[in-house]
Amino acid sequence: MPASSTSIRVTCECGTSYDLKAEFAGKLVKCPQCGRETRVPSAGLPVQVQADPVFERDLFLLRQQLLRISEKYDVGDEKGNNIIYIERPAHLLRNLGAVLAAIVAWIVVFAAFSAVANQTPPGSTAQSILVFLGIALSFVAAFAVGIPLSAKRHVTFYRDASKRDRLLEVLQDKKWQPITMTYTVRDFRGQPLAKLAKNFLFNMIRKRWYVYSPDGRLQWVAKEDSVIRSLLRRFLGPLFGLLRTNFVILRPDSEDVIGEFKRKFTILDRYVLDMSGDPQRLMDRRVAIALGVMLDTGERR
Repeated sequence: MPASSTSIRVTCECGTSYDLKAEFAGKLVKCPQCGRETRVPSAGLPVQVQADPVFERDLFLLRQQLLRISEKYDVGDEKGNNIIYIERPAHLLRNLGAVLAAIVAWIVVFAAFSAVANQTPPGSTAQSILVFLGIALSFVAAFAVGIPLSAKRHVTFYRDASKRDRLLEVLQDKKWQPITMTYTVRDFRGQPLAKLAKNFLFNMIRKRWYVYSPDGRLQWVAKEDSVIRSLLRRFLGPLFGLLRTNFVILRPDSEDVIGEFKRKFTILDRYVLDMSGDPQRLMDRRVAIALGVMLDTGERR
C-alpha cells in the first residue's frame, strides 16, 4: 500500500520497511520484524533555524579539561571538531578568603558568648542558653560574612579558546539558595533565553532540572533516566562507572524523550548531548547545551 502524505516510511537495518504516522517523527520505534530500535526521520517537518550556525546540529560532544582549577569544557560536533569553548571560573582565592572570613566570624561570635557564659554559675539555665545562642548565632554570623564575600560562579560559552567571541552565558542568580537553585541563560547581547532551576529536595529521590521561558512558562524537564537506577546510585554510588548518572529531556506534559545527556564510559569526563529526538529543533540548542553543562557542573558529577 502506498504511503499517505501524512505518513513516514521507516526502513530498519534488517531491511524491513513500514509506514508510521507523522506524529512519530524523531521518536524511537521498534521494528515489527526484528525488534531493533530505529529513529523515525523528520519527513520534511519544518525545522527551527538556530541563532548561530554553530548550534545548527543535534549532537554535541562535551569533554571536560582535567587538572584545571576552573571548570573548562571543549564542545565538539559529531566528527569531534571543536566548535565551542566553555569556562566556569572557580574564583579560588576570593572564595577561600570568604571561607576564612566566615571561620573568623564564627570563632569571634562563639568566643564572645562563651566568655559571657563563663561568668554565669556552672550548669545553670542561663549558661546553657548562652552556649546554645553562641552556637546558633556563630553559624548565622559565618553565613552573613562568608556569602557576601564569595563570588558567583557564572558559565560563559565562547566560539573558541581565545575567548574573543562570546556566544552565551549562564548566570547564577543568587549565591545561596537553600531549596531551589536558579540560573539565567542569556545570549551574547545579554537577552534572557531561559531560566534553569533545580530543587534540592526533589533531587534526593530523582534528580530533575526545569527549563522555563523568560516569561515563566515551564518548557522542558530534564531528569535522571530511571527511578530505579537513581535510587541505586543513592545507595551504591557510581559503582565504578556502571551506574553513571544520565539524564533524559522531555516536554513537561509528555514522557516522549526529545534529548539525552549521557556520560560515556571512559576514564576522562566525556559526555554526549543527543537532541535527535527533537528533529524540528523546538528546543533552542543554545538552551540545550547550557542545560547539558549544568547537568554536569551543577550536579558535581
